[in-house]
Amino acid sequence: MNRFSVLYTLRKQYHHLSYSTRQEAEAVLEKISRSRRGTPIGIYDAKTELFFWERSRQKKHSLLTLGKQAKEEDSVISVVQNLRRQAEVPTEDELVELDIMLRPMPRLIRS
Repeated sequence: MNRFSVLYTLRKQYHHLSYSTRQEAEAVLEKISRSRRGTPIGIYDAKTELFFWERSRQKKHSLLTLGKQAKEEDSVISVVQNLRRQAEVPTEDELVELDIMLRPMPRLIRS
């Protein structure tokens, strides 16, 4: 899975898109901001487990007390980690393929 996830809401539900570089993620976050089709939240870095708020949200976030900031960050990180985990769940076709790959090889009987 890619390192960076763009978190946004659409129709009151959280969604994420994954990218290998922060630059790609920032470009998509900006595109979501301009398109007004979703509400951008920010970018999650899976390697460092840090969350970077979208600009307007960062301003609002910085006005909160430190305790509320920590609580909000923990909450949003939990959401994006759950979305990433759901994306890792294999499809039925992948499970069938995996089952076939993990079956023991038949032994050849030499006569």
